Amino acid sequence: MDVYWLEQSETDVPSENHWLNEKEAICLRGLRFAKRRADWRLGRWTAKHAVAAWLNLSTDPRTLANIEIRAASSGAPDVFFQSQPADLAISLSHRDRTALCTVVPSGTSIGCDLETIEHRGDAFVADYFTVNEKALIAQATGEEQDLLVALLWSAKESCLKALRVGLRLDTRCICVSPAELWARSVNNTDGWRSFRAHYFGGCVFGGWWRFQDRLVRTVASNLPWQ
Repeated sequence: MDVYWLEQSETDVPSENHWLNEKEAICLRGLRFAKRRADWRLGRWTAKHAVAAWLNLSTDPRTLANIEIRAASSGAPDVFFQSQPADLAISLSHRDRTALCTVVPSGTSIGCDLETIEHRGDAFVADYFTVNEKALIAQATGEEQDLLVALLWSAKESCLKALRVGLRLDTRCICVSPAELWARSVNNTDGWRSFRAHYFGGCVFGGWWRFQDRLVRTVASNLPWQ
């Protein structure tokens, strides 16, 4: 399956807003907090550029303004071009002044996520991970454990986004298994590595992950990866 992905940072986003359409500008003005506004602008900027690349469109401000990212009733992002539904599907994530957007053909389930590698306590692991995941985490220590927890959590979020439900479902309904020996990758930031995840509702997800600059990136889909 072909997946286009694009990552952008806050420094890539221009200070002016002429690349937004009128509805988006109104939405932006309604956000009270500066961080929320910055995250929202970064996400929209990244998604619009990813969609423009997928559709082979220009990235001039007028064209970008014609690309609109709307939240569905589930909260998942839907793409419209010139006020019409675009024949594609996206997922979007942002963390620590970085945004990631993935684009696939319409009809494909896709989810992506960014997570910071940081220490999370035993209570976090106890509350949000399955028995098998806890056993895998228990085998790791120190920095390797922090990376593994971030990887498993991010993969869960990607799968839940692919289901278009987000964190409204119990994260323990997804069980993630890195398909490669992840510990050997702690000091290697090159390339993507695979994982598999089982949703207890019956769906099996395939996905990819990588980490760099203290961020884990994951992408998940319910279609076979090639």
